[in-house]
Amino acid sequence: MIAWLTAFLDGPAETFGEVVRFWQRVTGSGLSAYRGDRGQFATLVPPDGDSYLRVQLTETTEPANHLDLHVADIGRAGDRAVELGATISFREPGLTVATSPGGFPFCLVTHHGERFRSLPYGRPGSLVDQLCLDIPAERYDTEAAFWSELTGWAHRPGSRPEFGYLARPEELPLRILLQRTGDPADSPVRAHLDLACADREAEATRHQQLGASRLADGPHWITLADPAGRRYCVTARNPLTGRLARRA
Repeated sequence: MIAWLTAFLDGPAETFGEVVRFWQRVTGSGLSAYRGDRGQFATLVPPDGDSYLRVQLTETTEPANHLDLHVADIGRAGDRAVELGATISFREPGLTVATSPGGFPFCLVTHHGERFRSLPYGRPGSLVDQLCLDIPAERYDTEAAFWSELTGWAHRPGSRPEFGYLARPEELPLRILLQRTGDPADSPVRAHLDLACADREAEATRHQQLGASRLADGPHWITLADPAGRRYCVTARNPLTGRLARRA
């Protein structure tokens, strides 16, 4: 059983400090002490609720995201992931590092009792509440089946034909959205974060003032890039319920 989810913002040294400060301001979060053998990890500490966003300094040149699944029995969860098609690259007590069949990186980690979701930040309010897996269309069925089986959450159609989502328990901080993309079939599965917000235009403007770049406008979302070029979206969804607003 998945007891909690944590989304990671992974990035190179050149923009790491700027990115951490940007996401702190976007979410109203504090910052834990850095940890790890190279001081590469830190947690964004929300104004309320348990932490579910973390940052990681990487040796790659491009920013990315990965997902941690908090479980009670890492060994059993790792074995199940392999049965479903995952590849495991590293194991140690409390941590298993893996990739999905489509190449998306994730970790299985020990659950330490996290259970309280954060409330929206600021007024009129916004909340990072969704990780969207960007999946080449040819790989979608396999990847969706993997994540549904691994989590035990039903796969359901989304608000548009290109989307689906996993029906997570309401107490968990992140929904997993799945998006069919036009990427070549051999492209790895990527991910981006989504924020639900009461006023997406005002939210996008706030992010731009903090250092984001506006890239594109969609039917119910605005696509932005953080200071490292990492794409994410502010969406016309209620930040308390996560449901799509009737008016975009």
